[in-house]
Amino acid sequence: MRVALIHIKHAASGGVEAYLTNLARYLASAGHEVTIVCRTHEELPHPAVRFVRLRPFNLGGAWKMRAFAQAVERHVAETAYDVVYGLGKTWSHDVVRLGGGCHQTYLDLAGEAERRFLHPPGGGWLKNRTALAIEHRGLSPGAYRRVITNSHMVKRDVCARHQVPPELVTVIHNGVDGQRFHPRHRDEEGAELRRSCGFAPEHQVVLFLGSGYARKGLDLVLGAFPALRARCPSARLLVVGYDSSQSRYQTRAGELGLGEVACFLGGRRDVHACYAAADLYVLPTRYDPFANSTLEALASGLPVITSDANGGAEVITPGLNGEVLAAGATDAELSAVLISWTLSERLVAARCVARAAADQHGLASKMQAATEVLQALSRPNLSRQSVAL
Repeated sequence: MRVALIHIKHAASGGVEAYLTNLARYLASAGHEVTIVCRTHEELPHPAVRFVRLRPFNLGGAWKMRAFAQAVERHVAETAYDVVYGLGKTWSHDVVRLGGGCHQTYLDLAGEAERRFLHPPGGGWLKNRTALAIEHRGLSPGAYRRVITNSHMVKRDVCARHQVPPELVTVIHNGVDGQRFHPRHRDEEGAELRRSCGFAPEHQVVLFLGSGYARKGLDLVLGAFPALRARCPSARLLVVGYDSSQSRYQTRAGELGLGEVACFLGGRRDVHACYAAADLYVLPTRYDPFANSTLEALASGLPVITSDANGGAEVITPGLNGEVLAAGATDAELSAVLISWTLSERLVAARCVARAAADQHGLASKMQAATEVLQALSRPNLSRQSVAL
């Protein structure tokens, strides 16, 4: 196939960006002709992959988003791809993957929490309005032939919000690299990171990992931790991920008396070592279509405590490899679950169960499932119905 993978940014970090890199590498290794159409990029994911950079003039984030989508429309019309796979905010595609879910759902569930920390009231309204308009156009009748979601939660949402027929939506859960994320890293890299944080072998280390602390629910973890500490003095908190408001959360941790037990590492690329340094993973997210960290933690042998606003909760078996809380759970509810999972014997018993769950979602199987969807729709010179924005 001659495949175009469309996303405004190809980068080393980010869930959608990781998916783009992995799929491009998988397709190219299988002998397909792969083009990544983007605005910016990093190194090629495979020698046979090529980049097409579209950099139309723009002023500001909203204009940049729309100008890129318009440039993609022109490029796709002029280029003989067999199948076009959209991964972001564009409308020229045969297949579109909603890796970020529906934008209005994100705004409803997580947007307010993020704005409290990142923007003044009303901040980003034009960019959000543009994103909603582009999403509506890209999911209008005739604009796509197939939709891929990474959870059943998002499938239900897109069918309800955009009236997409359920039979045109394929659910392919995220996949995980089981070699990179593995319990064997605990003995060396994990132990070293624990020592560097001042954590002893007997401490129960709870990991929070995610960029965008407000959406991911770090404030909830901090609020629940004093009660956990009261019942389990050996509990420690490891916080990893990029956030421009990190200092505010560190201040809050100090106010809650957690200054000596919470270690903030910021963004890191050796996230496999961060899982290896922990005993339990917590992500009370306000909205995640499918948090990759869910599977990464499981593959590393960590039980996962998350919310039902995380599509990744679909791979959790409550009581065996983690727990699923209702979105908006109170500090008391979260602390009670954390307390129940800090028993050493329970954590050790759950490691094999967690790893076994992750083994059912290997990265290669997910890339193959996406490839099969693309192959089923692949044919040259497809015509697409034009839908006005």
